[in-house]
Amino acid sequence: MSLYPHPLVPGYWREALRSFRSLRSVVFSAVMIAACIVLSRFYIPLHESLTLSVTFLARALCALVCGPLVAMVFAVAEDTLSFFLSSGGYPYFPGYALTTLLGCLTYALFFYRARITWRRIILAKTLTNIQNVFLGSLWSAMLYSKGYLYYMTTSAVKNLIYLPIQILMLALVLRCVLPALRRQGLVPQQLTDGRITF
Repeated sequence: MSLYPHPLVPGYWREALRSFRSLRSVVFSAVMIAACIVLSRFYIPLHESLTLSVTFLARALCALVCGPLVAMVFAVAEDTLSFFLSSGGYPYFPGYALTTLLGCLTYALFFYRARITWRRIILAKTLTNIQNVFLGSLWSAMLYSKGYLYYMTTSAVKNLIYLPIQILMLALVLRCVLPALRRQGLVPQQLTDGRITF
């Protein structure tokens, strides 16, 4: 397995395409779908009106191991299955699957076959939160009664509060699981001296 400086290197996409034919990648993505469904039932309470979901950790791990192409298929499958298993009475709306797809693609473009650094973690999580703000607000405005600016403002505040906590959680999980994933041959060596560098 090779490390690539950025996703525009041709070998990156060849390796991503090979993930579709890898039984280990398919099984890993299925396990991460199950992890997302289980994790969706757990929240970290931050305030009486704010709870932090941790499903983004399983999505990021799937993108890290399986690459952008498998991660996009994973995203649609995970969002659809999660809805049918625990919709909570909300209607199905494909826009949320698109948001999940773009988030998983973003994680993959920053993490798949790349050296994991603080810079990559911060950028990946910031971009996914920005996607959540703009797209999530659009979907809410289409589905419910209040205007886009209302949803965007409340979502921006919430995601801004979540961002530093999510960055730290993601860095901690990556630092803990990357050595085990490396020993299993699922990822190349991505940490420098066992640490996440900037």
